[in-house]
Amino acid sequence: MLKAIIFDMDGVMIDSHPIHKRSWSLFLQSLGKTVSDDDLDFVREGTKRNDILRHFLGNLSDVQLHEYGLQKEALFRRQAISIRPIPGFMEFIDRVTASGIRAALASSGSRTRVTYILGHLEAGRHFSAVVTGDDVRNGKPDPSIFRIAAARLNVSPSHVVVFEDAVAGVQAAKAAGMRCIGVAEGARCDLLRSAGAEEVIPDFQGLMPDALLGAFLSSQATAGLSATDSLRLP
Repeated sequence: MLKAIIFDMDGVMIDSHPIHKRSWSLFLQSLGKTVSDDDLDFVREGTKRNDILRHFLGNLSDVQLHEYGLQKEALFRRQAISIRPIPGFMEFIDRVTASGIRAALASSGSRTRVTYILGHLEAGRHFSAVVTGDDVRNGKPDPSIFRIAAARLNVSPSHVVVFEDAVAGVQAAKAAGMRCIGVAEGARCDLLRSAGAEEVIPDFQGLMPDALLGAFLSSQATAGLSATDSLRLP
């Protein structure tokens, strides 16, 4: 039985990837390092900030990781005022809250950034648990972040659906023993399905918790969730 939904933040709750990539580009440029747009795709795969810093800048001291992290977050916040929710997300999370299904947020972002976004969107009241990259040693595809979220909700992983937009995030959800719905368009849909997502949706417009619950129940005897169209308003 579906008892809880866990959401990733970037690319699921908010359309932040363009700003996220731009702020990383500006930060790296400030250090004299130029990276291509393709290289920056690495930052959207559910990776913790310190791991992203090491990926682009090599082995850094704890002091450097802290200072660089603050610099990057400052650049992000300057542009974050333009961040908007993924279409239909706010309506869907309202429905989830009203339905009695518990919700958690599990993001690889820092607690500072996650708290800022929740405040910016006035969305914090919807989540019974919030887990960030600061709460885990290893980032996705390690399943720890989702297991912690389920434990804080006091819900078995088998009763959880995760919404994710990254391959590593889908892999983490499946490794945690949870169902997963991808949020993506175009070529990324096939990537998320290959990673294990039962379904992939472009956004949350018209998505209904009751229909999701029915699809979850019917999927107990099948390989995946019902067709995406059945989860939406007619």
